[in-house]
Amino acid sequence: MQTKMWRGDCAEDIKAAAECLQAGEVVAFPTETVYGLGANALDEEAAQKIYAAKGRPSDNPLIVHIAEQKQLEGLVSQVPPKARALMAAFWPGPLTLVMPRAEQVPDCITGGLPTVGIRMPDHPAALALLKACGLPLAAPSANTSGKPSPTHAEHVYHDLAGKIAGIIDGGPTAVGLESTVLDVTVEPPVILRPGGVSQEAIEQVIGPVQADTSLRRSEGVPKAPGMKYKHYAPEAAIIICQGTPAEIASQLQMILAQEKRPLGLLISEETRALLDKVPSGAIVRILGRRAQPETLAHDLFDALRWFDEQPVEVIYTEHFPDEQIGAALMNRLNKAAGAASL
Repeated sequence: MQTKMWRGDCAEDIKAAAECLQAGEVVAFPTETVYGLGANALDEEAAQKIYAAKGRPSDNPLIVHIAEQKQLEGLVSQVPPKARALMAAFWPGPLTLVMPRAEQVPDCITGGLPTVGIRMPDHPAALALLKACGLPLAAPSANTSGKPSPTHAEHVYHDLAGKIAGIIDGGPTAVGLESTVLDVTVEPPVILRPGGVSQEAIEQVIGPVQADTSLRRSEGVPKAPGMKYKHYAPEAAIIICQGTPAEIASQLQMILAQEKRPLGLLISEETRALLDKVPSGAIVRILGRRAQPETLAHDLFDALRWFDEQPVEVIYTEHFPDEQIGAALMNRLNKAAGAASL
């Protein structure tokens, strides 16, 4: 299959991509979080092509993307009051709401569960595509399963060229991490995956919510993407250093003196400033500033993919503050590391 490249700011390209989706094909498109791999959410055969392209286990549910709230009809059997309050506050935006599914939603979308995750993306190309095709689109991240999620069209092409109909290039994504997934079928609601909307922001709208703190689930069907299998991993091993920036810098200084393997450092500007000496053989990537955690989150997946092109066997990184979007950042780093830390 030849994978076409379309421009996200070109109406004719959006129309061509929409026609592919209407014909049951799979198309990658940008959102404000990461690039998604879209197919008609009500067409089981089309949705199965997503699993085939990604190499993704079919018990992992897919998030459904919509352009208008009226599309909830036919996707969910009811909309809880708290869900409506959250839609008013955060849609369009990086918040997925898990609600009771409607009968016509295929099992392959929900992993056979009685619930379905829905969100409205905040990206002009995504919304234009959804409106042009007139379909709800099931769309996990547009990467090979287990690898870092794509934040550039080039990432998608690297993973999926020849496996999907086309890719809409909308430039780099704004948030850089996937959406928050909130289960509103339980009381209090539960965050199944931290993401672009923080727990603190959600609680300002609907009151207390719980956070699912498990890194991985080994049994049963996951209720949201990213709960059961290893995710976001580059080729090199990742080890997370714990402590204050000064303590982390001290650990890294010893590691740099002792580690015999080709290594990389994925660290903040603040930690790099505390390092006295970095050997010429070590490859350093500055992720962002601890004082501006959104910069850390924005570049994480791009940095992990960048290290795949470097001659390193192990990547040492740091435990970043886990408040606000930092909770999502550390969720992804822990999964990439398989929870390995010092």
